[in-house]
Amino acid sequence: MKLKPLKDRVLVKYAEEEERTKGGIYVPDTAKEKPQKGEVVAVGSEVKEVKKGNTVLFDKYSGSKVQVDDQDYLVIKEEDILAIVE
Repeated sequence: MKLKPLKDRVLVKYAEEEERTKGGIYVPDTAKEKPQKGEVVAVGSEVKEVKKGNTVLFDKYSGSKVQVDDQDYLVIKEEDILAIVE
């Protein structure tokens, strides 16, 4: 299945988080925080500043989580993106 965001929406694939802390302790999935960084997979027709392939930072509780083919994505408004990672 393919998703195409509408208007000012952006489809973001969550960035993979490390499973260990700097001290070497493994962190279980239930204790992990929701990621705040991801890669832009697709953009809507009215998106101006973000492009496909950009790595972006977004607010922890913004957007709507969707799952496609066992992969988690976030559909978010362009205005909720805090920064582009360069």
